[in-house]
Amino acid sequence: MLEAIDALRADALTRIAAVDTADQLEAVRVGLLGRKGEVTGLLRGLKDVDAEARPAAGSALNRLKQDLTAALDGRENDLRGAAQVVTGLDLTLPGTAPVGLGSAHPLHTVLEEICDIFYGMGFDRGDGPEVELDYYNFTALNFPDDHPARDIQDTFFLSEDTLLRTQTSPVQVRLMEQLQPPLSYVFPGRVYRNENADASHSSEFFQIEGLCVDKDISLVDLRQTVESFIERFFGPGFATRFRPHFFPFTEPSVEVDMECMKCGGRGCGVCGQTGWMEIMGAGMVHPNVFKAAGYPEDAYTGFAFGMGIDRIAMRKYGINDIRLLYENDLRFLNQFRGVL
Repeated sequence: MLEAIDALRADALTRIAAVDTADQLEAVRVGLLGRKGEVTGLLRGLKDVDAEARPAAGSALNRLKQDLTAALDGRENDLRGAAQVVTGLDLTLPGTAPVGLGSAHPLHTVLEEICDIFYGMGFDRGDGPEVELDYYNFTALNFPDDHPARDIQDTFFLSEDTLLRTQTSPVQVRLMEQLQPPLSYVFPGRVYRNENADASHSSEFFQIEGLCVDKDISLVDLRQTVESFIERFFGPGFATRFRPHFFPFTEPSVEVDMECMKCGGRGCGVCGQTGWMEIMGAGMVHPNVFKAAGYPEDAYTGFAFGMGIDRIAMRKYGINDIRLLYENDLRFLNQFRGVL
């Protein structure tokens, strides 16, 4: 066995030194060290060597494998260096082809644009945890214990008392616990719902919440704020309407619609032939929410609103499937390069 190892070493080193191309070198590498290579064949033959001679043979084979690997790698470096001399190129340098620059994601751009509009109206920006307490997500917002939103079919519970927040509204209570009026804030962030993904629904998406609290705040203030936002974000000329609705944390509560951007209010497939598109939910802050925040009874009034940033982006840019916003498909994202 030792004689065969020495003979193979001498022959292999000669063959390695004689190769002139990378393809020839790879062929020699496979012939020597591949699954059916000559060194592999000797390794398999160890079982036939006498027990006393087997340790020495095994050690010699390991050295052979190491020597041949080093020789192959050395020859590969020699060939690479020779190629650089011939071509005048350093193949280890990065390529010279132009590299495409990234751009802001449409969701991020829309989020910041919305915040900038509210900054101009005197709002500050707040934030809160995505892993939230049941108390802030539901109880402090006047949700009854048997409200359907508390079911595991709708909410991702992490424990009996903690969950992934289903809305950005909990930040309202957290902020009011820390600050006294007057205050006006927006709270953008990611929220989670236990929903099956389709063209208009996702288990995670972005919302932005707004809160304004002071003495003598009225529904008129809410309407003026909303209409100013719609005009600055979507452009002038779109009619708006407030429809009565119900939310546990506001009273009275409204749904805010704007005139369909696609058909101008005439009715089309985008707006379900109604001529209107829902933009946000809103209303006057419920007294029980003020109570949970520790505000004196009847001392303040305020309004709150909330809207899905994903759907606002979809309406502004004519996106027909919310999943496109999360799939990182460059064919989709490149449409917004230099546009947003």
